Order: sequence, then structure tokens, then C-alpha cells
Amino acid sequence: MRFLLIVLSLCVLVSSNAWANPVKTGYLEPTQDIIDIVDAAPAPGASMSPNGSLLLALDYPALPTLTDLAAAEYRLAGMRINPDNQTTSQARYISGFRLLDVDTGEELNIRGLPRDLRAISVSWSPNSRYIAFAQMQANETQLWRIDVERGRAERWGRSSLNAVWGAQLEWAHDSQSLYTLTVDSKRGDAPTRSRVPAGPVVTESRGRSAPARTYQDLLADSHDEALFDYYFTSQVARVNARGRVENLGSPAVINNISLAPSSEYLLVTNLDKPYSYAVPQFRFARTTAVWNKRGERVYTVVEQELADNLPIGFDATVPNRRSISWRNDADATLVWALAADGGDPRVETDIRDQVFQLPAPFTAEPKKLLDLSFRFSRLLAADGETALVWERFWADRNERLWRISPDGDAEPQLVWDRSYEDSYNDPGTPFTTQLENGRRVLILDGQNVLLSGRGASDDGDRPFIDRFNLYTGETERLWRSESPYYEQPRSVIDSAGLVFLTQRESVDSPPDFYIRDIGNDSLTALTDTPHPMPQTLDISRELVNYERADGLPMSATLFLPAGYDKERDGPLPTIVWAYPREYRSAAAAAQVSGSPYRFNRISYWNPQFLATQGYAVFDSATMPIVGEGDQLPNDTFIEQLVLNSEAVINFGVELGVSDRERFALGGHSYGAFMTANVLAHSDLFKAGIARSGAYNRSLTPFGFQREERTIWDDPELYQRMSPFFSAHQIKTPLLLIHGTDDNNSGTFPMQSERLYQAVKGNGGVVRLVMLPLESHGYRARESVLHMLHETVEWLDEFVKNADTSAE
Repeated sequence: MRFLLIVLSLCVLVSSNAWANPVKTGYLEPTQDIIDIVDAAPAPGASMSPNGSLLLALDYPALPTLTDLAAAEYRLAGMRINPDNQTTSQARYISGFRLLDVDTGEELNIRGLPRDLRAISVSWSPNSRYIAFAQMQANETQLWRIDVERGRAERWGRSSLNAVWGAQLEWAHDSQSLYTLTVDSKRGDAPTRSRVPAGPVVTESRGRSAPARTYQDLLADSHDEALFDYYFTSQVARVNARGRVENLGSPAVINNISLAPSSEYLLVTNLDKPYSYAVPQFRFARTTAVWNKRGERVYTVVEQELADNLPIGFDATVPNRRSISWRNDADATLVWALAADGGDPRVETDIRDQVFQLPAPFTAEPKKLLDLSFRFSRLLAADGETALVWERFWADRNERLWRISPDGDAEPQLVWDRSYEDSYNDPGTPFTTQLENGRRVLILDGQNVLLSGRGASDDGDRPFIDRFNLYTGETERLWRSESPYYEQPRSVIDSAGLVFLTQRESVDSPPDFYIRDIGNDSLTALTDTPHPMPQTLDISRELVNYERADGLPMSATLFLPAGYDKERDGPLPTIVWAYPREYRSAAAAAQVSGSPYRFNRISYWNPQFLATQGYAVFDSATMPIVGEGDQLPNDTFIEQLVLNSEAVINFGVELGVSDRERFALGGHSYGAFMTANVLAHSDLFKAGIARSGAYNRSLTPFGFQREERTIWDDPELYQRMSPFFSAHQIKTPLLLIHGTDDNNSGTFPMQSERLYQAVKGNGGVVRLVMLPLESHGYRARESVLHMLHETVEWLDEFVKNADTSAE
């Protein structure tokens, strides 16, 4: 019935003066050239075997249909799941495997794969002989294993996996067994909701401060709690080489398992009652404990209470042990962080976090590894003498990296102290390697590590590989991506010989996987992907740079129609697509991102497809919101949006490709919020496209996006930044699109519905399109095609064919 109603009519609301033609019902499609862009094959992925001898190429399907989206779904505690097969709802899956020999490039045959492959969570065994994956069926999720030596795939064990958190597959170090979460075979039938309520739903607060951002899909009543227990309860299981399944411990609401590098212990986290109706599951009470191989608890790491009263702020955290993990190089050593400021970033202190470790058998006093001034981010070890610890603080965008000796007594040494907003000077991320015993460790050659980074520069991104000395800070550039290609390292094959797996592309060539041998200066192709949309080859793309009135450098990617000549064809109707980003320094905001050498895959999600319809497109136009010193970025949010908009318009006109009187502005999510604000506070554009936005900030009172102040801290700010309160000033035609099932924090579908009513009530030109079954991003082919149809129709009427004679 649900799907029948959807097919019968698309929920489209429209004001009487907003559309020249009668409202059409049903799903509509754009022209065939746009449909071909939507239906183009997605780019493949890849997974390298630990020993570097094999590459598993991963093929993905095109867009799902509305029938797929209409599958059963429960929304519980901030999660959306498919109750029929116990997976996350609408999980993106792999539809094809191709196994390639790295030395020869030969494709190896795999027999016995499921006829309708829908694989998730692909995982190589440490010895590179096996590949485990979860296969989604209609009514269960199965564990499968590929034996690479035999070229054979088969189901591995008979238990059904519980993949509501994503399938968790933990290989033992000897590759002879795997730990996972399965469905409790004795759980019985699912709870059913009584027609008669058990009683009212009552929540209460007695003076305890418990601020929370705006969340969706929360538990609502006792029946939701029962469903959550039923579907999220899992059994920890070990599957041996022959497929025999051994259950460990008792079923519980377990949301994470992690096997110690020695395979002697298991770190298990389960959620505890009472649950909350105010926050999602990631703030529920939880217990993290160490189990032995028999499933017996041997050490309780932490019993964390419900975290529904954290201070407002991105650096706020729980006061208990957190970020608990195994030290990656050791047999069985726990590592965790503990907030020294009680988890409150507003506390003035020199020490915010402390990092500890505790080795098996977990009976000694934990050893403090170091004190941190910021929040602990992660620890990566090479061995007992060398490990790296990152710390970050969002408020000032700072990052520090420390070198420590986890098993020694040497004092921690600062490796770098930088702003993580500064992309130009980002030293990169260390490479790791997986040892034969399954441990993934930091690659360390004497005092040196290998780093890879995006290589941001004024010329765009140019990924690199460096040798970096952890003691002296000296850097040696080993390799850098060179024009006319964009090539990014993916993993190390041979660190001593400097052999890497890379992904390489150019403007006209789609991404393919290569072996980059730096030592021998050679490059070998592993895959050869055909151009997925050759009909778009002549659409031009250029990374352009310009400045706004106050001198701040900006950039965008300009797309122009095939065969366009500005001298012959004149200026074009133009759309600007953007997403505002906050910065704490003008220098960081001025940095260029992107690359002119990336594959020119024309997007349907961003408006690049409009180049096929005769438009100039400024895609990913930077929209910096800068706040330096005591001034915060949002203090001048509106003013900077207008400055940014004027800058790109002026540039397009001066370049000769854009008609000043035929500009449109658009964006998704926070970009939609930007669009409505610019239309409310300027007359720069002829039309706007706002998808899945939030427009009334009084509905997100405890903060939004990167704003930490609450509405009670600064009510004027919330009102000033809310286009809903300026809806009477929106006279530029505005197309609103929203998914009826949007689950993104703050962007309730009601946000678009209320803005539509506000603009309509004040005599504006506005159209609202609500896409059934769609979440924050639209996935069904029918929905995407309809969105594109609406976009083209709106822009053609109000921009391309706009009457500019009186202006």
C-alpha cells in the first residue's frame, strides 16, 4: 500500500502564482542527455591484499529504484535499519568483484559467488589467502568467504549476521577464524505494537542541565525500546576455518567488537538501559569490557552513564574513559583517553586530556603516556619505542603531533604544532603496513616515516609522498603528482622499494589503479576503465581564481557547454553552486582546493549537468565565512555571503561568459540555507534552488552547523541568520526541494514546508517539491530524475528565458 500511494502521486506543493503551467503529477524526467549522465556507471573501488600481490576491484550498481527505497525500515535511536535482513537501511553494496594479479595484470576467476551479489564489509585475511564479506539477502545477511588460491567463493557458516551497525568482521591473526556479530537465534518473534496504548509517554527534568542539538529518528515510546532491543541485540560468534560457529558470551545490545592483535582477547562494547528519548544511541549508557577467548569478562574498562548532559561545544566530551582501543603493535594493550577538564571545553586549564595504556592481564595500574592541551585524536604505533599521538582542538583549529615511547620512559617530543585549516602546509598522513601476523603498524625506517598528503597549493591539489624525519622535522620529497594527471597514493605495496598502489586520472580519462614504483621510476596500469559518459567529452572545465571586494582570494570550477565560444555565442545564463564554510583565519579561507586535472565526470548531484542545457556553471564556488580574533565567523554571516556572491558574479561577467542579468544561486543542506539568505538580503540573482535546507534557526536552539552559541546566548544572531524571519523579503523565484524522510540533524522536512508557506503568504514566487521516501540525499532514480527535471524547468523559465529588457 505504501509503495502504491507513492507511485500514484508525487507530493508536490505549489503556490498559485509560482508556476506558469498547471501542476503535473507523477515522476517526470529531464531530457535524454541528462538521463544518460545519471545512468552512467559509477567509478569502481579497490582493495589491495595485505601482501600486495592481489587487487580486488569493486564494482557498484547504479541508482536504486523507488521499489528499493520502499523496503521495510525501522527508525530507532538515530539509526535506520532494514528489519528483514538486519542491515543498515539502504546500505550501499558491491555488485561485482574482479580479482587482479598485480605482477601480471591478469584477472583471476572467482567461482561460486552469489548470483545477485550485494556485498558489504569486504575484509582480507592477514595471510592474503581469503576474502570475507557479508552478503545481503532479502531476509538475512550471510557471511561468505573467497578462497583466493582455489578461486572459489562459498557461504561460511550458517548463522545470520547482525549488520545493523554495519557488518563487523574481525580476522584472527592466523587467518584461521573470524569473529563477528550474529542474530540471536533464540530471540523469537519481533514485538508488535498494541492498538491500545500502554500509557502516556512522560519525560521529566528536575533542574539538571541537559542541552542537546536537534536529532531525528529518536526512540519515542516503550514499543520503540522493545524494537531496539530486539533488532540490536547480537551474539558474538567465532567462525573457524571449516565454518563451525561458536557462540561467545550472552546476547546483548552490542555495538562494537575489536579483536586484540594477539587474538587472545576481545574488546566488547554494549549499550545499557535506561535508554533515552532525547539523544541518539551514541550517547546511550554503555559498558566496554575485555573478554577472553571463551567469552568471559576479564576486565571492565568503563561503565559510562547516559551522556545526555554534555556541555554545548564541539570539543565537549564525556568525563569517563573514551576512545578505547587496542594498541595496534602490541599483543593486548589497551589505550584510552580521559578528559582532565571534566569534558567541558569552557574550563580554563593547561591539560585537557590524558592518554593511558594498560597491558594484559589488566591487573596493573594504568600507565599515563602523556598529557594533552587539546582533545586526543588517535594513537598509531610502530613498536614499543615509537608511537605517534595526535591531538586537536576545534575552537582554534589547532593540531599537534607527539612522538612518544609507549614502553619506555622517554619524554614525549613535539613533532608539529599547526592549524589543520592550513591545507597548503599540511605535512600529510603516515603510511601503515599490515604485518603477516595481522597487525597494522606505522612504517618506520630508522627515524623516518612515509607521509602522503593532498598537496594543496595555489595551482590546486598535487598529492605527494614524502620521507619525514620524526626527530629533526626534515622532509624529503620522494614523489609528486604531475600535470596533466591527478594521481593519489592509496596504499604501500613495498615500503623499502618505494612501491605504491595509486589511483590516476586526467581530465578525459577516468580514475584507474596503478603500481607506482618510485625506486625504478615506473608506472604500471592494473585497470582500464572506459569513459562512462563519452557524450560529455567536449564540456570544458577550468579551475578559476578571483577575489572578493575586500581582497580575499576565492575559487570555483567553471563548466562551459561543449563547443561554446564566448566571442561567437556571447554571455550565458549562469548558475553558482556553493556551500558556506567557516574559517578562523583569512589566510586559510584564501587557499585553493581541488585540481584542474581531475577526471571531468559531469555530476548530476551538483549542477554540472546544466552545461548540457546551455548554462555556464560555477561549481563548488568558495563561500568563506571568516572570523578572526574575537570576532566569530557568523557575526558577519549575511554580509560575507553577499560579498562572496558579488565576487563570483563580477568575475563571470568580466570573463565574458556570464550574463549579469541571468544568474541563479543554489545549494544543498547548508548551501540551501545560504541560498535562501542571499535571496532574502540581496537582488543579485534571478532564481534560487534550495535543497534539503533548514531556514528557521529557532528550531535548532542549541547550535547549528559550526555555531556553538545557543539561541539564549545570542537570540539576535539566530533571528538574523534565519531566512524564515526575512521571508517577506524573498521576491526572487525560489525552488525548494526536500526529502519527506530527511534524517539529517536539524533539516526536518518541516523547514522547507514552513519557508514555503512564509514566502507564499508574503506574495513571493516559490515552489515546493517533496520527494517521498527520500532522506537528506536523494537516491532513487525516479527521485533524482524528477529533481533534475524540476531544476531545469525552473531555471529555464526564470533565468535562461528571463525578460531582462526592463532592467
